[in-house]
Amino acid sequence: MFRRRLLQNPRQISAIAPSSRELANAMAAGIGPHTGPMVEFGPGTGRITRAILETGLPPDRLTLFELDRELAAHLGATLPPAVTIHQQPAQTAPDLMRASMPKGAAAVISGLPLLSMPNAVRHEIVMAAFKLLAPGAPLVQFTYGPRPPLPADLIAELDLRVEKGARVLRNLPPARVYRFYRRTP
Repeated sequence: MFRRRLLQNPRQISAIAPSSRELANAMAAGIGPHTGPMVEFGPGTGRITRAILETGLPPDRLTLFELDRELAAHLGATLPPAVTIHQQPAQTAPDLMRASMPKGAAAVISGLPLLSMPNAVRHEIVMAAFKLLAPGAPLVQFTYGPRPPLPADLIAELDLRVEKGARVLRNLPPARVYRFYRRTP
């Protein structure tokens, strides 16, 4: 599935291999059975999604936003039915979710290739994440490069605090996890 989608739409997939189990576990770190509602942007084939569910998070607390029709159908066929899947862009998440999460999301986990997106789209996605998040909750994102997956001007504009997380060498290519928090409400 991953290879076929990569060949058909390389700009949307923007990775040479699916996320490894080690990267998926690093992205899901800190989640557990008592974690509040979670949102995942760009779940792809579901490797990170499965790591989130393996933490004990109840499936009905997980909502996915996957733009690719074939990947969304694959997720629907392979994940527990209580997981909510929207075949919509991540930018639409606040309009679809705010009423169902009055206290906000405990985290937004993103597997989207933010650095390969146009600045305007990246800005919309990050803004959507912070509209969904509960105060103090993180946007969790990974990158393959040596710097954070958001440019410095966007970090400053949104008044974000950045935490460098795990470096995952057992991934192709190696990756690093970052957590972004809003400094001001």
